[in-house]
Amino acid sequence: MEPLLQQLRAGCRVVAFTGAGVSTLSGIRDYRGKNGVYRDCDADRIFSLADFRRDPGFYYRMTRDFIYNLDEKQPSIVHTELARLEERGLVAGVITQNIDMLHQRAGSRRTIELHGSPRIHACPRCGLEFPFAWAKTHVQAGRIPSCVSCGTAVKPAITFFGEMLPPGAFEDAVALARDADIMLVLGSSLVVQPAASIPVQALNAGARLVIVNDGETPLDDRATDRYGDLATFFQTLAAALP
Repeated sequence: MEPLLQQLRAGCRVVAFTGAGVSTLSGIRDYRGKNGVYRDCDADRIFSLADFRRDPGFYYRMTRDFIYNLDEKQPSIVHTELARLEERGLVAGVITQNIDMLHQRAGSRRTIELHGSPRIHACPRCGLEFPFAWAKTHVQAGRIPSCVSCGTAVKPAITFFGEMLPPGAFEDAVALARDADIMLVLGSSLVVQPAASIPVQALNAGARLVIVNDGETPLDDRATDRYGDLATFFQTLAAALP
């Protein structure tokens, strides 16, 4: 890692692109890994916009134990070190595929959530918004969170299959990536599009690509550095850049 550490010490502009593997260190199951959530349930239905409109109760029943307990999880060393390195001026921002809100809880100020998050739940009929804690109370009690004004089932601000990404998120992420000297891909298999195209934007703009992931990715052969263990990688960063 020494060549990379030298670049970091020299003040190179780093952008992090994070996936579900980052949050497994916080005790959150990933989606497509060997013990992923998708092995237990029909993810195409859970996060299908059409299915949510037909039966919102299915989404809330299936996600009660892996989304509506996210506030009980703690940021991992990856989250806290990225926030610390941002504070030091080394990390320009985080682009995340995750919906768990842990980057913000760790202190990252510039975080682009490509797939949204359950921080807000909104009524699709009248537009009223409700916070995560309110929705969690209903879900954990076995109720469908419904608008207090019109009674319609509210929807989390998570990007479901069949929905566009949050307005401006992709464009902001591309702009941030193209301005990076180093693109850190962390805990992502880089298979979900269009998010997975963002590190390519950084590469095409001349960035050094560093991948830290325990499985293969389509960009491995274009990476300058390739590591497998996130915890070890960030422990090394923490020791070398105190």
